[in-house]
Amino acid sequence: MENFDWKQLLNPEFYILLEIGGIKIGLYVVLFIVFAETGLLAGFFLPGDSLLFLCGIYSQLLMNEFSLGNDFLNVTVLATMVAFMGVLGNTVGYWFGKKSGTYLFKRKDSFFFKKKYLYQSKDFFDKYGNSAVVFARFLPIVRTFAPVVAGIVEMDRKRFMFYNVLGSFLWSFTMIFAGHYLYELFLKSLGIDLKHYIEYIVIGIVLVTTLPVILKFMKKRS
Repeated sequence: MENFDWKQLLNPEFYILLEIGGIKIGLYVVLFIVFAETGLLAGFFLPGDSLLFLCGIYSQLLMNEFSLGNDFLNVTVLATMVAFMGVLGNTVGYWFGKKSGTYLFKRKDSFFFKKKYLYQSKDFFDKYGNSAVVFARFLPIVRTFAPVVAGIVEMDRKRFMFYNVLGSFLWSFTMIFAGHYLYELFLKSLGIDLKHYIEYIVIGIVLVTTLPVILKFMKKRS
């Protein structure tokens, strides 16, 4: 934690490699971030897709303490833990939305809460219906508020949980396995260590995942 720079908070690699007193806590921080993105309504600014992709790259480091002695099993367990935290976060978001009703639409903006994001998520939910819970997992900002909207519109709880589990596992396994096996492919076949290009990877993932949101916003403005 020496020479700390606030800009590091925007770098997902910072969380994965985080240590306190020589103890690696990256895995626990990652799990908390995944939960916070939807469970605390303050996670829209946290790294999501890029964080999971890097988790795949650093899976050996993250699972070192809980290693099962098999690479595939380690990545599977890591993806499963992340998926469960995603399910838990969405469940809390759904519960909060159901209990708060339309209160959030009347709440004033703050640093951690932007009402425009809630409206964007509602538009997304209205367009895609129940499957929005799955699709939202792959979209920054929208995934933070989609489960809340599901609770506000009183989506059937069992139906929500089905899409919640499906979306969380698809998101987690897709991003983490992609990061892990693309890293191995580039390293073994091309001799390229993706760890040396983390900044470019993060920027690329952010651009790809946020582009749909940006285009939707520009379309509404025109």
